Amino acid sequence: MLKILKSGFYTTVQDLGRFNYRNKGVPVAGVMDQLSVFKANTLLENETTDAVLEITMTGPTLVFEEETYITLSGAEMSATLNNLPIQNYKVYQINIGDILSYGRLEKGFRAYLAVKGGFRLQSILNSYSFYKPITPENRLKDGDVVTFEYNKLFKPKILEIKVDSFLEDTLLEVHRAPEYSLLKEKQLAQLFDGGFTVAKENNRMAYQLEECIDGHAINMLTSATLPGTVQLTPLGKLIVLMKDGQTTGGYPRILQLSDKAIAVLAQKREGSKISFKLL
Repeated sequence: MLKILKSGFYTTVQDLGRFNYRNKGVPVAGVMDQLSVFKANTLLENETTDAVLEITMTGPTLVFEEETYITLSGAEMSATLNNLPIQNYKVYQINIGDILSYGRLEKGFRAYLAVKGGFRLQSILNSYSFYKPITPENRLKDGDVVTFEYNKLFKPKILEIKVDSFLEDTLLEVHRAPEYSLLKEKQLAQLFDGGFTVAKENNRMAYQLEECIDGHAINMLTSATLPGTVQLTPLGKLIVLMKDGQTTGGYPRILQLSDKAIAVLAQKREGSKISFKLL
């Protein structure tokens, strides 16, 4: 078991999310930065679907009440194990009573903690991912306990990997979305010739961008959306749906972020600069 001594700003349990329920209005949810989580679970020889802790902006203080192995990934948050600095993308053996703490945010915005075998909670619609409308909680609180199953026979084959960090990348690779063809030349130039700034309105549901492009007067029926869909409001505001985003929307869908672009954007915070590149 893992006990939460201090929960940090926004710490949740997430796996890859819920699938095949979007027709019922249930978002995918799941980890925002899937690339970082994949690497952490791979190091621990976990299943890709195993649940992790997603840690946003400021990290928790955690005490382990069972032995296990862990790996950190994603944002760099000055993590320490028993007051000694530890690094991302390395495997660490954990003993009973060990304390994992997070300090100053150095790079990125969302960090991940993976344990051998993944965290185990009540599965709802085939996922452990927190999403308040259908799960009891939307975040972990001080004193909460999260369980995992320790395999005493496990011995890691690889103790460390070197990764090409994208925490400071600013380019978001995108595909054409269904209403892309309705954009005018000036709007296209505004989209791809300049940069944008992440607005204060950003969370697991959506990221808004400060700068606007020319608006529109397009009337359309509410249509399906996905994580990574970029919507254009009539006033020219750009809204990028993320993992907890709604399953349908009535604004034109002009771009669709690649999987990597979703991970890159998930590591941005208010004031971060981004730009789009069409694939």
